[in-house]
Amino acid sequence: MFDYGAGNLHSLIKTLEHDGARVEIETDPSHAARTDALVLPGVGAFGHAASRMASGLADMRSALRDGLPCLGICLGMQLLFDGSDEGAGAGLGIFPGRVRRLEGGRVPQIGWNTIENGDDPLLDAAPLATAYYANSYVCRPDDDSCVHAWSTHGIARFPALVREGRTVGVQFHPEKSSAPGVELVRAFLREAAQ
Repeated sequence: MFDYGAGNLHSLIKTLEHDGARVEIETDPSHAARTDALVLPGVGAFGHAASRMASGLADMRSALRDGLPCLGICLGMQLLFDGSDEGAGAGLGIFPGRVRRLEGGRVPQIGWNTIENGDDPLLDAAPLATAYYANSYVCRPDDDSCVHAWSTHGIARFPALVREGRTVGVQFHPEKSSAPGVELVRAFLREAAQ
């Protein structure tokens, strides 16, 4: 798990370790890609996280494009895109597009929201009807073909889950989304082990 110095990682670590996975916290971005799977956690601000990732950005991007399994959660999903209106700095650019401020409802969105049109193997393994969100920004891909599930907040429809090969991003917090969310993380770990 790459720690960009923001937020509490405890509940995510506990979820990852539940079935015996060994979690290593890495603060050096050039070393973060030297693993069996990379997790980008979901708390913090884009600009700060991007600056912490900058020195190892090329290594991470190359590893993901070469097939390193990755789960990006909330901010972690946003870091998989090119950049963000929330702050300066480059994202990994796995998904062409930009992160924009959530509009059309109360911001930040905190609480449960519906998952719509889920068609991803992780959602087949862990059918989520609702998930827990805590976000003020959402991803806006240049091409919606990477979107495998949606959510709506107020009048704004936004990607809930994106995928490119073995790189998956979720805007919600599976570790806080009850048993189905925890099962989604387990399904990711099973997929990563293949």
